[in-house]
Amino acid sequence: MTGYGGLTRLVPPPAVPVDARGDWTAAESASGVRLPDDYKWLVGTYGWGEFCDFLYLRTPFGTSPHNGVEWQRGHFSGSPGRDRERYPYPLHPAAGALLVWGATPDADRLCWLTDGSAEDWTVVVWDRDGRYEAHPLGAAAFIEGWVGGHVGSGLLGDMEPDLAPWFNAFRRRTHRCLRLSEGPLTHPERLRLLRESLAPTSDRGAWRSQTGEQGQDHFATVGTDWLLTYDMSCPHQVRVDFPPEDAEQVRRRIFAAVELMGCQVLGITAADGRPLPEWSTVTDRDGIRP
Repeated sequence: MTGYGGLTRLVPPPAVPVDARGDWTAAESASGVRLPDDYKWLVGTYGWGEFCDFLYLRTPFGTSPHNGVEWQRGHFSGSPGRDRERYPYPLHPAAGALLVWGATPDADRLCWLTDGSAEDWTVVVWDRDGRYEAHPLGAAAFIEGWVGGHVGSGLLGDMEPDLAPWFNAFRRRTHRCLRLSEGPLTHPERLRLLRESLAPTSDRGAWRSQTGEQGQDHFATVGTDWLLTYDMSCPHQVRVDFPPEDAEQVRRRIFAAVELMGCQVLGITAADGRPLPEWSTVTDRDGIRP
């Protein structure tokens, strides 16, 4: 297995990992197997969250129904030959069954093939269509290889090029969307002013339509952990997710940035699309991202 330091150099861990501490003896008793040491390190270092907005790391701690390790279940068609091809692994509690430790937003599952010693378990990617592929690596080495571009997957795709990898802890966040007027400046100028107002920031990807008239820019603030999406048109808006305790600081800096961009705030909505009469710190219907 690769050294643990390689992953932390590639992807800085969160200052306060979420659901990263708990009773490992109880967790292993619940799953019925001893869990690998590299996974315990991953959980203690990063906690519950996502690498590069794509690889979700689950932990056995906390109370969320979306978290935890679980045994992979088979879905059978009734045809023995087809079922053996679709699901070649035994079901729990047989040796060699698949134990799920992660996922993706596309409902793919990241599993261990629980054959032999826990330290020798290999990673199996199982996609939502029942296709699978095995990687002779542990969980930490698989994640490090994928975010570093050294491990490819025909089912998951590759890490987006030219982006430094990152990790987002799944924590409670408030979401605000500010609908904006166009203003006199071009989109590149507005984007530059927005990012300079919130600097330092790090890229999280972007896309443009074929005509170049529509697109999004994703970025995050460094140190404060605010996640932003700037939609260039249809509609022209800024979306921001942030820890609830930062609400007033975010309001001041976002509104100051909008003024520099030469735009006006036409409306504000919450995560569920509720129109808000003004910026608010109400978080009772805000949630954990994603």
